[in-house]
Amino acid sequence: MNTSKVTFVNKQGHKLAARLELPMEQKPKAFTLFAHCFTCNKNLNAVRHISNALTQQGFGVLRFDFTGLGESEGDFEDTNFSSNVSDLVAAADYLSQEYEAPKLIIGHSLGGAAALFAGAQVDSIEAIATIGAPASPEHISHLFSDHVDEIKQHDSVEVMLSGRPFTIKKQFLEDVNTANMTAVLDNLRKPLLILHSPQDNTVGIENAGEIYSKATHPKSFISLDGADHLLSQKEDSIYAGSTIANWASRYIKIPSEKKLETDYQVLTRIGGSGYTTQILAGKHHLIADEPEAIGGDDFGTSPYGLLLASLGSCTAITMRMYADRKGWPIEEINVHLSHSKDYAKDCEECEISKAKIDIIDRKIEVKGDLDEGQMKRMMIIADKCPVHRTLHNQVQVRTSVIH
Repeated sequence: MNTSKVTFVNKQGHKLAARLELPMEQKPKAFTLFAHCFTCNKNLNAVRHISNALTQQGFGVLRFDFTGLGESEGDFEDTNFSSNVSDLVAAADYLSQEYEAPKLIIGHSLGGAAALFAGAQVDSIEAIATIGAPASPEHISHLFSDHVDEIKQHDSVEVMLSGRPFTIKKQFLEDVNTANMTAVLDNLRKPLLILHSPQDNTVGIENAGEIYSKATHPKSFISLDGADHLLSQKEDSIYAGSTIANWASRYIKIPSEKKLETDYQVLTRIGGSGYTTQILAGKHHLIADEPEAIGGDDFGTSPYGLLLASLGSCTAITMRMYADRKGWPIEEINVHLSHSKDYAKDCEECEISKAKIDIIDRKIEVKGDLDEGQMKRMMIIADKCPVHRTLHNQVQVRTSVIH
């Protein structure tokens, strides 16, 4: 997984801190927005594990801190449910402008309710998933139910939530009380996946049933049996992320790439930007790229990495074939290689003594019950591998243009 810190600006002009996570060795098949739970942040273990499960299945994920939380700017006491929804819309705009419009939105707890509201507003969203979400945003007020009257009387009160002090204002209560979840669900018309634990003591399972009954098809429910509200157990959050990825793949329109086809032994194809190169070798697909240090995405090994891999694998295969024919006991062959360019010292055939030549260092490790004579013979055989001989032969590359 490739991860990087990014920031974007919300409607109020605050910079919101985020992490953008991309799958390894491929471009994302779709981008996902993640909305965390009330008073949580983007670095909650469950959020990280769910994001990781999604990136492993090819999704890019943007998870961020809502205004006034984590590393984001702004004051939490001035926020409310509507501002959370607005932050999600701003995050979607950021992805649309800088990368690609998000197609999936996921929300945990109150973030799940916010994901439903934002998912209804953002046209690019094609599927929505909620985890432990309340059927109504006003449900969150039960966390500080003992202070509701005091908040209404004094406009704002400091309450303890998850062991930390937070200031809750009267406007927050008014905002969640006016958020109409029923109207959103009646008009959603987007695929919805509801994940909820029967043992959730924070947001009861009856909330999942209410959301499901009001939503239109296609809708699905997955029971996170045994999990707590925060998905504290790693296996629960990974299961949730993997399940969402599998489900979303059925509903999200993923552009199909042009199939690689050639009458030659190998075809390589590079797109209109970047250095990521697709490779078709026979029926096998590979990826080549360049390191990030020189402008690549590092989605695959470099062309020289492929060259070393070719020599190393050919060396090992040739040695294995020879040992098998001889009946010699070989448990394992490891070929370590590196490439460099060095000055041509003491090179009688080099016309320019200061020229640099390519040097491949190859170290061979053979594990097996071989005597000294057998081991020497194996080293001789290593130099006879076809790729080794090709590298030492005069090679002509005949190039022509296909019209």
